[in-house]
Amino acid sequence: MIQVVVADDEPMVRAGIRAILATDGGIEVVAEAAHGHQAVELVRAHRPHVALLDIRMPGLDGLAAADEIAAVAPATKVIMLTTFGQDDYIARALGGGAAGFLLKAADPRELIAAVHAVAAGAAFLSPAIAHRVIRDYRTMGASATQARQRAATLTERERDVLALLGAGRSNAEIAHTLHIVEGTVKAHVSSILDKLGARNRVEAAILAHEPGLS
Repeated sequence: MIQVVVADDEPMVRAGIRAILATDGGIEVVAEAAHGHQAVELVRAHRPHVALLDIRMPGLDGLAAADEIAAVAPATKVIMLTTFGQDDYIARALGGGAAGFLLKAADPRELIAAVHAVAAGAAFLSPAIAHRVIRDYRTMGASATQARQRAATLTERERDVLALLGAGRSNAEIAHTLHIVEGTVKAHVSSILDKLGARNRVEAAILAHEPGLS
């Protein structure tokens, strides 16, 4: 059972998220928070597999809460909930350890898929977010052209793995799809991050949406 803490300052949004997640028998919402400080305390108390955080909340916002959660409960994976027009917040969160980014207006099935994906150790990006962020996002100051030049050093197998990373697949799922062992996938992911100059799986997943990279 995947345990989840939901944090959003709007009660109706929290109720909607809880209702959606309740349709999946493998997910349980163990607590709800109305602001970032409360989210951190609830994560500390429940140690859930996943924390769903509104990127903008009064007091301690989702970005700061994610930083604190990483310190007090590093095993808890964070999914940031956002709306259109908050690309600057998303860019700031990319290096903060969040495992997923999801639009509040996304299809309910996307929310469920995101929870399962990050709980399994994958990165999950709403396709709409990925396309908006890649338009402006540059890894470690590199241009899109430079990123593509780095991608040219990837092997064919690494390109296969990168494409699956971009699709939100976990190491186990990538291994099953490509008929290789999980340890080999981990080695490929490490090599991909090094060659692309990406800090984490989320950055690599975003770069997978850059034309010509995977």
